[in-house]
Amino acid sequence: MTIYEVSQRYCIPIEQLKEYESWKLYKTEKKEIGKWQYDEQDIEKLSMIMTLYDAGFCNQEIKQYMLLSLHTNTKEKRISMLNQKRSNTLEEIHKREKQIEYLDYIKYEIQKT
Repeated sequence: MTIYEVSQRYCIPIEQLKEYESWKLYKTEKKEIGKWQYDEQDIEKLSMIMTLYDAGFCNQEIKQYMLLSLHTNTKEKRISMLNQKRSNTLEEIHKREKQIEYLDYIKYEIQKT
């Protein structure tokens, strides 16, 4: 599939796909007649990239994770990255829960008077 077909099928902006291509996550040259051709392995990598994005990773973190995934013996580092993101997300959730508690308290005080 071409970049345009992938963009349309998976609703990924072309600019984002071009950035992913620049990360050089592939061991072989992926150009054919001047156009990148996506195969099943590429789609699997894109799926992981999109999952990491949905999990809250920024582009730099995704790039780091994906480059690590190309090498053996990086399992612990990748798990560490996931655990750190999970921890940060939980901290954010607790912060937001505290904000909700404050809002509920203010509403309670208003309704009480």
